[in-house]
Amino acid sequence: MKAYDGMYIDGTWRPAAGPGVIEVVNPADEQVIATVPAGTAEDVDAAVRAARAALPAWAATPPAERAARLAALRDALVARQDEIAGTVTAELGSPLKLSQAVHAGVPVAVTGSYAELAATYAFEERVGNSTVLHEPVGVVGAITPWNYPLHQIVAKTAPALAAGCTLVVKPAEDTPLVARIFAEAVHEAGVPAGVFNLVTGLGPVAGQALAEHPGVDLVSFTGSTAVGRRIGAIATGMVKKVALELGGKSANVILPSADLARAVNVGVANVMTNSGQTCSAWTRMLVHREQYDEAVELAAAAAAKYGDRIGPVVSARQRDRVRGYIEKGAAEGARIVAGGPEAPRETGYYVSPTVFADVTPEMAIAQEEIFGPVLSVLRYDDEDDALRIANGTVYGLAGAVWAGDEAEAAAFARRMDTGQVDINGGRFNPLAPFGGYKQSGVGRELGAHGLTEYLQTKSLQF
Repeated sequence: MKAYDGMYIDGTWRPAAGPGVIEVVNPADEQVIATVPAGTAEDVDAAVRAARAALPAWAATPPAERAARLAALRDALVARQDEIAGTVTAELGSPLKLSQAVHAGVPVAVTGSYAELAATYAFEERVGNSTVLHEPVGVVGAITPWNYPLHQIVAKTAPALAAGCTLVVKPAEDTPLVARIFAEAVHEAGVPAGVFNLVTGLGPVAGQALAEHPGVDLVSFTGSTAVGRRIGAIATGMVKKVALELGGKSANVILPSADLARAVNVGVANVMTNSGQTCSAWTRMLVHREQYDEAVELAAAAAAKYGDRIGPVVSARQRDRVRGYIEKGAAEGARIVAGGPEAPRETGYYVSPTVFADVTPEMAIAQEEIFGPVLSVLRYDDEDDALRIANGTVYGLAGAVWAGDEAEAAAFARRMDTGQVDINGGRFNPLAPFGGYKQSGVGRELGAHGLTEYLQTKSLQF
């Protein structure tokens, strides 16, 4: 076990204000692998003050130089990819191949995309007799989740730096170790002192202090809708900007003309990725009643293959939450065709890949975000019925549509109340905007749309 000390504030690692520590547990074997400081409001205040002091100079830094720092940060992350992947596997439980490809790989691509965007974005434009300026919003308080611990830090930090903002990051307490690696990479990239600051700590303490701090101009939060509501209320009361990427209960709609076997197998894989701990996972599979029984058989067979191929969920708390939903689904009358609530291993926070059949739209497992390897398969009668079910939750983050013809699938997707839809298995695009409708959030991440979240607009009339 390694005991880490200090917060990264104003370009150096400085001792925490208080003696508290957070234990980091490996969810695969339940062993404590490290401790990090439990930051306090005093630590947050020091970090915000450093960010405010660094803001004028960084905001005035030419975009080309900000782009150069981002390119250097991308290179620093590339050099540390093996360390990043191993760390995420240890603190999150993600299988190493997934950690290498996704947890370490995607942040490199996103950082590189903002290095390019910072150099080409029109921060100033002419509109009639006005010059319109797109200026940094100021100091950003970024509160990030544990499920994609580095990606979510990068998805906030890279556009904030490109925009000319300074920031304070409070990473999730379950997965703080990769955040420390990122702070080291920021330092190696030559980002000026105070522009990026890191405070580890508990959400109700350090997270709340960051959201409430009067020196923070924008709070960017990714996590549960319940916590997002609280942060939104705090920010609204202080008239500060918020960006919220929250929960999801995404529908995977398989139209009758689709390649059923491919749609089901890809859909199951989507739900099982990262042990189901993905806010945009397609956790509701909608199938026409004439193809329903075949789809259920295919889904059960596909899920059974994932028995030892997915890692644990992040914590005992999360394991118990997911198992509780599996028990609730069975109690509501849904039929378990793969997996179940029983522990697949004696040690570690593992949950069996689970598929429910005979799920109806009003059931809790079809309405509430479970955040584990659990799939609900629902019947629909026709396209209007499928659309009603797909749109029938408080969420609207992502989704998928499958059809024999892309135009048919796209026509259905245009009617879905959700922020992102994959057509016939469309690939992830790090330049496309990501974010939700309804209670799935406010604002967008990634690409040019993600950059605009960190900008405010001024017009000069001539």
